[in-house]
Amino acid sequence: MRGLLVLFVLVCAVGWAQVPLQAQDANAARSVRALPLAPDERIALDGRLDEAAWTRAAVAGGFLQQEPVEGQQPTERTEVRVAFDADNLYIGATLHDSDPDGILGHQRQRDHDLTSDDRFMLILDTFLDGRTAYFFETNPAGLMGDGLVRNTGYAGVNKAWDGVWEARAARGPFGWSAEIRIPFRTLNFDESADAWGINFQRTVRRKNEELVWSGYRRNQGLLRPIHAGRLTGLQDVTQGLGLEVVPYGAAVWRDVAGEPTETTPDAGIDVNYSVTPNLRAAVTVNTDFAEAEVDRRRVNLTRFPLFYPEQRDFFLESASIFEFAPLNAVNPYFSRRIGLDEGRVIPIEYGARLAGQAGAYDLGFLQVRTGPVDGRPAEQFTVGRVKRNFLAQSSIGFIYTRRSTAASGGVPAPVDRHTAGVDLDLFTSTFLGDKNLQMQAFYVVHTDPERGGIDGAADRSSRGFRINYPNDVWRAHLSYREFGEAWDPAVGFVQRRGFRRANPVVRYAPRPDWFDGVRNLEFGVYHEHLSDLHNRLLTRETGLELLGVVYDSGDRFDLRRNFRFELLEEPFHINPGVVLPVGRYRFDAWELNAESAAHRRLSARASVNFGEFWSGQRTAVELAFTARPLAGVTATTEWEHEDVDLFQGRFETNLIRLLGSWHASPWVAFDGNLQYDTVTAVSGLYLRLRWILRPGRDFYFVYTENWRSTDDRWETLSRGATTKLNYTHRF
Repeated sequence: MRGLLVLFVLVCAVGWAQVPLQAQDANAARSVRALPLAPDERIALDGRLDEAAWTRAAVAGGFLQQEPVEGQQPTERTEVRVAFDADNLYIGATLHDSDPDGILGHQRQRDHDLTSDDRFMLILDTFLDGRTAYFFETNPAGLMGDGLVRNTGYAGVNKAWDGVWEARAARGPFGWSAEIRIPFRTLNFDESADAWGINFQRTVRRKNEELVWSGYRRNQGLLRPIHAGRLTGLQDVTQGLGLEVVPYGAAVWRDVAGEPTETTPDAGIDVNYSVTPNLRAAVTVNTDFAEAEVDRRRVNLTRFPLFYPEQRDFFLESASIFEFAPLNAVNPYFSRRIGLDEGRVIPIEYGARLAGQAGAYDLGFLQVRTGPVDGRPAEQFTVGRVKRNFLAQSSIGFIYTRRSTAASGGVPAPVDRHTAGVDLDLFTSTFLGDKNLQMQAFYVVHTDPERGGIDGAADRSSRGFRINYPNDVWRAHLSYREFGEAWDPAVGFVQRRGFRRANPVVRYAPRPDWFDGVRNLEFGVYHEHLSDLHNRLLTRETGLELLGVVYDSGDRFDLRRNFRFELLEEPFHINPGVVLPVGRYRFDAWELNAESAAHRRLSARASVNFGEFWSGQRTAVELAFTARPLAGVTATTEWEHEDVDLFQGRFETNLIRLLGSWHASPWVAFDGNLQYDTVTAVSGLYLRLRWILRPGRDFYFVYTENWRSTDDRWETLSRGATTKLNYTHRF
């Protein structure tokens, strides 16, 4: 492992050394100057660029195709203009279209996925560091989507961040247009700087054409801020005091079988303050998570726990800063260990968070107290994260967590549990000239409250590295990690421990110009070799992607063949009444996946997995159908079926999920989720209404109910309703 790290650094040293200069040269190729509005000028936010100011603003044009033909001229013209006054930044986009009737704008829900629609996206790198940016997007229906971009070698958006801003869209014979108003108080930035990083991207969905203003190469793109252009001319703008107060009031009704019905009022407050232009503090008192969406139920046929993502806004905000060694499946900090116990809510009395940047450092600090409930003692949780950025896209970081449990019922308080780790992320976008190359490494260890001291640290630690080559046509990575026998961080997530795992993956995605209607083919090889810490083989899997096809229309399918070996060291209760004995198992299977393009009024997704499974056979089917009959109306039906026939017994499982949404406008959203599975025989209903009275002021109504099937009737297990109103005021 040590030799590989040294070799990687030597190979990439020249590329890293050249990154700052090359990045500057690339960014200098694109710039747009923001127009200062006169004191008496106003822009009426209606999606139509008919104010005189827009005619004076400089035009950011010259977009180039990223897809389907890299670097080609676009089939439709795009023009973007930028203006500002003392309080707001304005973006005006004119998106010409030769076929206005072909424009797609179905989705209206905030932050909804826009793979079905035409869209306009932009990023703002307000500190011009090439690492972080604010992300905004809209579509012809005026949807508002936003998030935070933190480029640590992979391109993605954390949509947990909800800024206070507005967007409007309008259609016409020219195509469609959008106006966006972003208050400067929504952003963190250096008030003395007159230039930011900025970039734009447009999607023409019926053609699946992606147009980018700066950094059009497939190895670059909108979500890599280092390839953004420049926004110049900003002056005399302010964030205000940087103080944000968000009080909320709520009423909660709960009816649980066997318990008295409860109706209680509730209230709390969140206070956010910008300590510096890019370092934000937050305090929450009596935190409420009533509007958080319920987890999607899944049938688990593995021996290990399933990972469920965080749903609660307080923990999602700034979550990317607390990420540790992303892509390496190590989770020394997992926020669902705070305030949740196997899905059950534990009250959070208060929490404090400090997150942001200070010079070359990314900083994150979290302190949360959960209250005592039903015999559970109160607990304190501490999380600290520091990351030092260096070169253009590399960093080294440290993480620390602490879990402290109070004494309860005469039982002395247990010893505090501590976890600490370090991670290294080296990234260059100039390897071999214009290729991306990344290396990550990590080491984490935690204390042993039962035995004390640091004896056996290897058993209580995890370590590993990953070399990643994320590029167009060829993608590859090699990862290696070890998890000790006693690995169990007190505020982390553990799926498996006591193993060594090597995992090479190679994918090839050529773009054949001789295959009409096909955007690219996909082939790949996946291999996993997992042994215990004494090198005894536990799991080996080889997966072959024999053929994947992605069509210009957005439709796709792929065919895979998997070969697997498993060593069971103890009996595996795979289903009630079905137990697999200790032994060695080899099983092979086929997998076929197909998906139609999301922009169709009726789209579908199907997956079939069949072949050998442990001591017998398995057929697994997943089907999903989505209908979009009207703008803002979506209905989805999902069915997951498992038919398992083993030597030890046969069983079937079914999971049915119905999803529906009606979004009358980007400001009013009604969503529902009804799900049932035959394993628990429980049905669950979740309904939510969100009404954005104005940006930053939201009303929620949430209703949940659970039933269990018993013999020939349904028994209500629990039901409840919550109304909540929050109000954001900024100073």
